Amino acid sequence: MERIYLNGASGLKLAADVAGHPEHQPVVMLHGGGQTRHSWGALTRTLAGNGYRAMTVDMRGHGESDWCPEGDYTLDRFVEDVHAILAELKRPPVLIGASLGGISSLLAAGEGSHLPLHGLVLVDIVPRVEPEGVQRIRQFMSAHVGGFDSYEEVVAAVNGYMPHRKARPRSREGLRKNLRVGEDDRLYWHWDPAFISGDRTPGSVRNVERLRDAARRIDVPTLLVRGKMSDVVSEEGV
Repeated sequence: MERIYLNGASGLKLAADVAGHPEHQPVVMLHGGGQTRHSWGALTRTLAGNGYRAMTVDMRGHGESDWCPEGDYTLDRFVEDVHAILAELKRPPVLIGASLGGISSLLAAGEGSHLPLHGLVLVDIVPRVEPEGVQRIRQFMSAHVGGFDSYEEVVAAVNGYMPHRKARPRSREGLRKNLRVGEDDRLYWHWDPAFISGDRTPGSVRNVERLRDAARRIDVPTLLVRGKMSDVVSEEGV
């Protein structure tokens, strides 16, 4: 895969990995809040191997993308970033978004006038999510803003959050992609702490009607993917 940098809104640089022939159908993947572009690493390679131009992007404040100097991680800024990413592409892409990436993609697709889009895939996100599931994610992220002393602590935190997982992380390399080393030599999740600080209720909780209105206006083929054990998306939400 090739590393590139895209222009986000307000001049922020967004890191991305791309694979596949430049002339093939583009597919853009946007991760969830607190994750990085590496969430889509395997899918990026699979799509590239099946004739697509695959791109996985670090959203603002995440991974190797710029942190916003003003700490502006409001939903509108993420949507603006989606528009900026699409503006750099030669062909209308398929957008694949999970959680925050899905919310941003849904709004970009439903509110954007003549947005050049070939299709949309929403992963574990709908206009009305379950508050309890969202709160569990928020608590997990907030609990470790102060970092970790070791990789073993990271593994223990992840296992505690997802006790149903039978397999532990296979290597430290996978963890490293989602961690950064601070000046104090502690390990931190690879996102700007300002993303979760203060009153940062996820947009899908506050903006149900806005998201519903946007969903009604989507006019491209759309696929909704829901995990069987998801506590964020219910049957009613679907």
